Amino acid sequence: MPTTIKDVAERAGVAPSTVSYVLSGSRKISEDTRRTVQQAIDDLGYHPRASARTLRSTRTNVLALALPRVAGGYRAVDGRFAIEISDAARHHGYDVLLTTAQEGVPGLRRIAGSGQADAAILMAVEMEDPRIAAMRELGFPTALLGRSADDTTLPWTDLDWEEAAALAVRELAAAGHRDIAYLATTEHEIQARRGYAIRGVAGARRAAPETGAQVRVHQSTRDMARLGRRLSTLLRAERPPTALVVQHVSALPHILAAVAAEGLRVPDDLAVVAVGNLPDDLGGQDLPRIELPVTEMSAEVTRLAVEAIAARAQGTPATPPGHRLIPPALVPGPPITPPRTGSAGV
Repeated sequence: MPTTIKDVAERAGVAPSTVSYVLSGSRKISEDTRRTVQQAIDDLGYHPRASARTLRSTRTNVLALALPRVAGGYRAVDGRFAIEISDAARHHGYDVLLTTAQEGVPGLRRIAGSGQADAAILMAVEMEDPRIAAMRELGFPTALLGRSADDTTLPWTDLDWEEAAALAVRELAAAGHRDIAYLATTEHEIQARRGYAIRGVAGARRAAPETGAQVRVHQSTRDMARLGRRLSTLLRAERPPTALVVQHVSALPHILAAVAAEGLRVPDDLAVVAVGNLPDDLGGQDLPRIELPVTEMSAEVTRLAVEAIAARAQGTPATPPGHRLIPPALVPGPPITPPRTGSAGV
């Protein structure tokens, strides 16, 4: 007679429902209980896959994509990620439910508790993101499109933003630039401690002593008129930069327009390197750049989410969780021009 879930429950000294919860991951179970049940499964030769037919029938084949969005705000990169993740999800047999609620944790708890999705993908990840602890508490399969302060919490993938910023500074320094301005992401993103914003600034600052260049970090803003005034002040300073690294790439057309308004030409008068851009973020100008690998990141985070679903179904979550840190690469294109002879940075 084949081993049943009741046999496993008796062997482990728990209720049959507890065995079911361990197998499905539908409720939070203590690690000690989970190990006891798993040991009973192994001892009796019970096969969780045989019981997975019931679990599969309750699946939604939906991934929840959580993208907190400021009311009225839109970033082209968010739409691009949503499309690419939807395409990757379909490859795995899943659809995508997009949630843009700013409330974060309560919205995700609703989705997890109501059975609307089998897993969540979190975007706009913060260094100390409260959504991570909530998803771990619920035992809900989750993958991060971004990197928090703790690499060991949940599966994640991200561009190596710190190395990307450092690479841009190193390339400029190698071309002879000694006065470099790093235009970081917006004040809102830095104050929210978004991982890509914090790590980009850290990379720029790390590269300064490595290269001997002076790197001044400036926060950007979503107010384009205000951003233009800041750039005007920067470029009119007694010792203006000879090169500009831009992480706020969605503002590049406005930045280039502000540079032109000061009578400066790119790259002859001011070298500009973009960090983390989409191919259409350059305002019609070909610039040295480190592009954001949207397709690769989307495929990776979707794969990690699907693997988290499978791990929960088997009662064997990955320890430590999987991750993929994507190294940056300078896109082949126009060379970085050296500073003009006689400029302040030489």
